[in-house]
Amino acid sequence: MTAPAQPKKIVAPTVSQINAEFVTQLACKYWAPHIKKKSPFDIKVIEDIYEKEIVKSRFAIRKIMLLEFSQYLENYLWMNYSPEVSSKAYLMSICCMVNEKFRENVPAWETFKKKPDHFPFFFKCILKAALAETDGEFSLHEQTVLLLFLDHCFNSLEVDLIRSQVQQLISLPMWMGLQPARLELELKKTPKLRKFWNLIKKNDEKMDPEAREQAYQERRFLSQLIQKFISVLKSVPLSDPVTMDKVHYCERFIELMIDLEALLPTRRWFNTILDDSHVLVHCYLSNLVRREEDGHLFSQLLDMLKFYTGFEINDQTGNALTENEMTTIHYDRITSLQRAAFAHFPELYDFALSNVAEVDTRESLVKFFGPLSSNTLHQVASYLCLLPTLPKAEDTTFDKGFLLELLVSRHERRISQIQQLNQMPLYPTEKIIWDENIVPTEYYSGEGCLALPKLNLQFLTLHDYLLRNFNLFRLESTYEIRQDIEDSVSRMKPWQSEYGGVVFGGWARMAQPIVAFTVVEVAKPNIGPEPRPSLRGESRTFRVFLDPNQYQQDMTNTIQNGAEDVYETFNVIMRRKPKENNFKAVLETIRNLMNTDCVVPDWLHDIILGYGDPSSAHYSKMPNQIATLDFNDTFLSIEHLKASFPGHNVKVTVDDPALQIPPFRITFPVRSGKGKKRKDVDGEDEDTEEAKTLIVEPHVIPNRGPYPYNQPKRNTIQFTHTQIEAIRAGMQPGLTMVVGPPGTGKTDVAVQIISNIYHNFPEQRTLIVTHSNQALNQLFEKIMALDIDERHLLRLGHGEEELETEKDFSRYGRVNYVLARRIELLEEVKRLQKSLGVPGDASYTCETAGYFFLYQVMSRWEEYISKVKNKSNTMPDITEVSAFFPFHEYFANAPQPIFKGRSYEEDMEIAEGCFRHIKKIFTQLEEFRASELLRSGLDRSKYLLVKEAKIIAMTCTHAALKRHDLVKLGFKYDNILMEEAAQILEIETFIPLLLQNPQDGFSRLKRWIMIGDHHQLPPVIKNMAFQKYSNMEQSLFTRFVRVGVPTVDLDAQGRARASLCNLYNWRYKNLGNLPHVQLLLEFSTANAGLLYDFQLINVEDFQGVGESEPNPYFYQNLGEAEYVVALFMYMCLLGYPADKISILTTYNGQKHLIRDIINRRCGSNPLIGRPNKVTTVDRFQGQQNDYILLSLVRTRAVGHLRDVRRLVVAMSRARLGLYIFARVSLFQNCFELTPAFSQLTARPLHLHIIPTEPFPTSRKNGERPSHEVQIIKNMPQMANFVYNMYMHLIQTTHHYHQTLLQLPPAMVEESEEVQSQETELETEEEAMSAQADIVPDEATDASSSQETSASETETTPNQTGASSSPEAIPAESEITGTGPVTVPSENNTPHDVTSTPGETE
Repeated sequence: MTAPAQPKKIVAPTVSQINAEFVTQLACKYWAPHIKKKSPFDIKVIEDIYEKEIVKSRFAIRKIMLLEFSQYLENYLWMNYSPEVSSKAYLMSICCMVNEKFRENVPAWETFKKKPDHFPFFFKCILKAALAETDGEFSLHEQTVLLLFLDHCFNSLEVDLIRSQVQQLISLPMWMGLQPARLELELKKTPKLRKFWNLIKKNDEKMDPEAREQAYQERRFLSQLIQKFISVLKSVPLSDPVTMDKVHYCERFIELMIDLEALLPTRRWFNTILDDSHVLVHCYLSNLVRREEDGHLFSQLLDMLKFYTGFEINDQTGNALTENEMTTIHYDRITSLQRAAFAHFPELYDFALSNVAEVDTRESLVKFFGPLSSNTLHQVASYLCLLPTLPKAEDTTFDKGFLLELLVSRHERRISQIQQLNQMPLYPTEKIIWDENIVPTEYYSGEGCLALPKLNLQFLTLHDYLLRNFNLFRLESTYEIRQDIEDSVSRMKPWQSEYGGVVFGGWARMAQPIVAFTVVEVAKPNIGPEPRPSLRGESRTFRVFLDPNQYQQDMTNTIQNGAEDVYETFNVIMRRKPKENNFKAVLETIRNLMNTDCVVPDWLHDIILGYGDPSSAHYSKMPNQIATLDFNDTFLSIEHLKASFPGHNVKVTVDDPALQIPPFRITFPVRSGKGKKRKDVDGEDEDTEEAKTLIVEPHVIPNRGPYPYNQPKRNTIQFTHTQIEAIRAGMQPGLTMVVGPPGTGKTDVAVQIISNIYHNFPEQRTLIVTHSNQALNQLFEKIMALDIDERHLLRLGHGEEELETEKDFSRYGRVNYVLARRIELLEEVKRLQKSLGVPGDASYTCETAGYFFLYQVMSRWEEYISKVKNKSNTMPDITEVSAFFPFHEYFANAPQPIFKGRSYEEDMEIAEGCFRHIKKIFTQLEEFRASELLRSGLDRSKYLLVKEAKIIAMTCTHAALKRHDLVKLGFKYDNILMEEAAQILEIETFIPLLLQNPQDGFSRLKRWIMIGDHHQLPPVIKNMAFQKYSNMEQSLFTRFVRVGVPTVDLDAQGRARASLCNLYNWRYKNLGNLPHVQLLLEFSTANAGLLYDFQLINVEDFQGVGESEPNPYFYQNLGEAEYVVALFMYMCLLGYPADKISILTTYNGQKHLIRDIINRRCGSNPLIGRPNKVTTVDRFQGQQNDYILLSLVRTRAVGHLRDVRRLVVAMSRARLGLYIFARVSLFQNCFELTPAFSQLTARPLHLHIIPTEPFPTSRKNGERPSHEVQIIKNMPQMANFVYNMYMHLIQTTHHYHQTLLQLPPAMVEESEEVQSQETELETEEEAMSAQADIVPDEATDASSSQETSASETETTPNQTGASSSPEAIPAESEITGTGPVTVPSENNTPHDVTSTPGETE
């Protein structure tokens, strides 16, 4: 099947075009932020812009984009808005700007919040305009813009200003729009509502007539809007040409209806209004649905609306309806129809007396009701309160088709949602893959609407939540499959031969032509291993499993409709990379969740759906709050503890300062959130005083034995008071959300929470989930530094190979550890047996060791205790403690003397410590006994997972893939800690909550700790439509923050210099610096050879070119790339270590270009080296380096850096120095980036270097240098400078070696060595003068040597390349098009010339 033509990509205007535009000239005169003297406000400007720029261009996105970017809304429209100047052009301009902000995905309501006074008036004008006649003042296109604006309002209920206006349109009084009979029926159903209805009436009577009329207008708004839509819909002809304005209006209207139905607050009363207006029936019978081309998207949207109108939920209570309840509702409807038929319509007796199952299909309903006249059908409908009563002598005005469809569609049997889902194939077919409305191309502009579910703040039920995520996840994987298919098929070059078959002219690594395809077996799934086919000769047979649902659908279609049998036509088999091909397992997991009784803890249920009190799961409101907690090694001293609870009164149970040492147990005043009574004024002070008092009890960890390794490992980090609050919240039951800005110690907090839970609740199990293996490994390395027994740690999934430890924490690694540890411990038992002189073989198995402990060790210990324990009234004898001790010989290898003889208590504690050491050996052996009984490695690993491990870690993908297996094993856990929570997809965050079966119908989950940063980049979604339109990139963490769940915001960073932190700390609540950022030498010393610690360097066009785009979205900028590499070489020549410098960019194309230039200029040159990484900002999230060189690439439009989250990541990667290369005139105008760019542009925009200052320098940061400062004006100047500097360095080194040669040789060997060094240097000099040649006229070689012949190259990594960047060596790279191509240098350095169109990462 051929893919349809791809939609045109919107080309962003260039800076020169922007400056030449009429809009920009006006902006510079009236509202541009950088203009000091602005002209006064003139309403005519708004009228002119609207008529000449917006309407004349038919609302062209390019014009609206320019206006919005110039800060038209913020600095002109809303600032000057008032009822006096309000006009059509003014209203429409504001709506266009708000819609554009939503399209660009930037905050839209901030401006209105700052100046909210006139918003109510403005909103009322919008409502009035939306209902205006289409042939009047407002055109249909304009009203479509208004519909979109209203849709954005309804989807922004979390904004108080919007909610206060929208609320009046969707509350109970809107039922005024119902027909009187239907209203009466609904009030009868729920008696409680009648009380409210009477109250509303009473209040209305008290209002003055004008206010009442206004209120009535608002309440009836949606009913009237529906009527207006129906009239537009009916005006669409069946076959004559139709204006697309009408089609778009209808599509947007249905989108608005879907969004109202899919949110409980808007649906609650509106669903009845929608049902009463019979919109669905009108739509399904309309001409638009029958128009194949124009009505395709409309039909898809209609199916979605039908799904939501009949959703399995009680609209009033919001409770999900079970299968039984849905059946009851269906039966009630049919029986009430039968009763009406029996009482009033003799011609329907047969229908009235039949049983329900016989008459509730579409066919039988049509059979019974089809023969009736229109008038009779109208009467039946009016008995059911579906239509107004028909007056006696009159005929109905409704069409018979409409009346019949109304009755049939209302009463036919519906297939249940879960049944539909279970019959759905998980693999996509060609129908879905190339349907632009469902899986749009990557060039989605954000203009039209799509038939896709949206993820907003709230969901109807858990089923709805899972279903929307299921559909989006399925479509996102479909999009990736489509890309793979298109790639493989295009490489195979298929063409139709003259004999009618297909011939493949090329080949693909991931696809293979099929000679023959046969279905061998259709049966129930086999239990046990699959039979392997025997292989003969050169052909290979693959056994593949087909999706049974898909197979059934295809076979039914072939038999019933005579369609082509697709299984006869397969001619290509394709494979995908295993990491990307796990979608089926994840989809099956979500489907299984929907089929099971999905038990989420009660305290989380409403928050996940987005309702109720968002803070209800905070520990302070949980009924099972814990009063006393052992903070173990969290505090370093009593002073640290007091500083950690500012505003609290700390009472220590011991007065002696010498005893006030950690670890501490703290008793908090627990206040239940419920049932508080009002106290009198006198009692309040005592209450607050008591609420602020903490009782601190220092306690001593019991002695664990005489060996040095018995001493517990301790935390050494001095946590700040917000970090302590996060740790405290994490230890308490409930939901804890920690927002961790860059460098604030998120991982340290996570590890301390895990350690404290492990010590406070030894019987509980904690699950750790992260987004990436790298984060999991960082966590594990820190956990191992704390006092946690390693036998309780387990790491599931791949990736444990990258752990930088010698220990293996995977399942089989742990099994081996247990077996090896068992042998070690049995050796200890043998030694103990020998030391006690007991005969026999006690160390044969864990079981015999257990008996030995019981009968030999315990008896000796009890005898010893009876001898040395304090007899009444006698002074204890210190010498007895040592003299009677039975295990002297066993502890002979411990540091001596074991007993200090200073005091009886101390020696007694040592003796008990020795016994604890012995007892622990036998406790562990008892735990390991299972591994003796279980024989296979698999069984042992399962036992470890289910019984032994206390801290289990996995990535969210692993959890989604393996849920079925884990539940089947009976996996259990009590706490979940999620790191990088803001980078995990909504559904992948949810699945880990349900990796266990409920206990007695309840979830045993006690704590859920999420640590992340929603101000950094969200999860990666490859398709722009799903990312923007469906909001699929919103993580659960971000949604919780938007809903208002309380967070602990860490507020002290220790990564970067304070000056660098200022570039991004404006995005966070009071983010400050830890003391060491000011105190440590590395932070206070300047960057050698550079005047500033951060600088924005302006890069103008190089040879007339700024950004280029050899392939769509594959942006490059040669001038910036050369400049960045030149600065990198300059820093390395000064003495900076190359691995302390990383080069980042915002686009894939630029990354490849910079890597090419690095390979060409630096290669494997020992004087320069390679940077630590050359990658994109998105890929570098979560990592850091001392010096960052950043290229922003774009010169025409800001592009995706306009997403402030990307800016925050880019600005926060550097510790000591950040140098940004960009087109300043473009970025400084961007409203969202102002806080960072105003600081950057405050410094000179040309690079200031100090070439004579060596690295490292003693100059303090901010001091004037003693060396000369040189100002670099442009890239060619820098390139020349670095070239000359390099040549000078080579010559001085050469000269130095020549003088060495003239010295009298002490030994022959030495002179030979010097000679060899010299020849080495000469050849190096030649090689480098060829390589490091970056004189401006040659700088263009990297991009001008364009290869026209396409060639596939295999590159061989040499040592330097392999070690520098794993991504630098593609296995296969294709040189096509006009991308930068590098000629491979002689020394075989790897080169990366992939110029495939990479979607921006």
